[in-house]
Order: sequence, then C-alpha cells, then structure tokens
Amino acid sequence: MKFLAIILFSTLVSVSSIYILREKVFKLNETAPENVPFSDSDFYSLSAMDIDGNTVNFEKYRGKKLLIVNVASKCGYTNQYKDLQELHKKYNDKVTILAFPSNNFGFQEPGSNEQIELFCEKNYGVEFQLFEKSDVRGKNSNEVYKWLSNISDNGWNDKSPRWNFFKYLVDSNGSLKAVYSSSTNPLDKEIMDFVLN
Repeated sequence: MKFLAIILFSTLVSVSSIYILREKVFKLNETAPENVPFSDSDFYSLSAMDIDGNTVNFEKYRGKKLLIVNVASKCGYTNQYKDLQELHKKYNDKVTILAFPSNNFGFQEPGSNEQIELFCEKNYGVEFQLFEKSDVRGKNSNEVYKWLSNISDNGWNDKSPRWNFFKYLVDSNGSLKAVYSSSTNPLDKEIMDFVLN
C-alpha cells in the first residue's frame, strides 16, 4: 500500500510539473501596454537574409502589419504551417507573415535552408516569406529577434521565444503590439482581431 501511495504521489508531482511547465512555456501571451515608451531603435532599419540568401531590408514592410514566427519542421507545432499558409492566402493584403527557421529548441530544425524550403513547399505549399535558418534567442540571435526581445529596442517586451512557433505581432507603424505563445494558433481570435482591425 505504501508503495502504491508513493507511485501515486510521484505521478501527481510529474503531472503537476508538466502542467506548470506548459503554462509557463507555452501559454505566455502578452499585449503592449497603452503607453509604450518611445524607442530610438527603428524596426524598419532591420534586415535579414531570406531562405535563398538574399538580403531583405525591413523598410519594405513599412505600413504593413506583420506576424513574425520562429518555425521548425520536426516540432509538435509544425502543423501550424498549414494555418500560417491559410492566413497568408486569405489575408495577405492585411498581414505579412515572416517565418524564421531555427534549431534553438530541441534541435527540431536540423535541415539546411534548401531542405527547409523544400519541406515547406512540398508539405504545406508555403508562399509566405521564409528567412534563412538562424538563432532566435541567446547571444547569437539574429538582429530581428534581438529587437523583438529587447525592451530598449521595442519599448516593452523582453521575452524571447520559449519554443518553436512563438509569435510576435508588429503593427503598420513598426511597433511591437503583442507576443503569443507556441500554443496560440495563427488563426486564433486574438491574432485575427489584430489582422482584421
């Protein structure tokens, strides 16, 4: 009986730990406060290499709403590519999707840029902007993700991605408006409100 009680207790602790981890890592959603302090760092001065090795200057996104997402092809959330493509297909006149492949989480993006691009086209018909594989957190983070997770650059957020398919919404003025967890689907109400309003 004592052995059974120990097993039951251990199971409860494990389940509780998983729940807490899931809530802390995957349920983080935040929106910008009403009065975000002015930042000297201009979002439109950023650039990144696309998946084909071409420089993309973010000035081209001035006046557009953006959904920026770090992606991976071997993740439990990889199927969100389908929803991202649906969002792009239906609303590309209202929001531009910028996807950054990364191997930062669980080594779930092991492929080369060419392999990633082929995977996205073949499996999900991806037509939205893919960038080259890069780090999205830590000291080697690409400059876009440094801006997204640095309060002195974006005015309010210091959260770097917690996992693959972590989402940032940037409005048509180049201001970071919201951060959404991996578990938030690209077609969820909160994101659609941003897209449509």
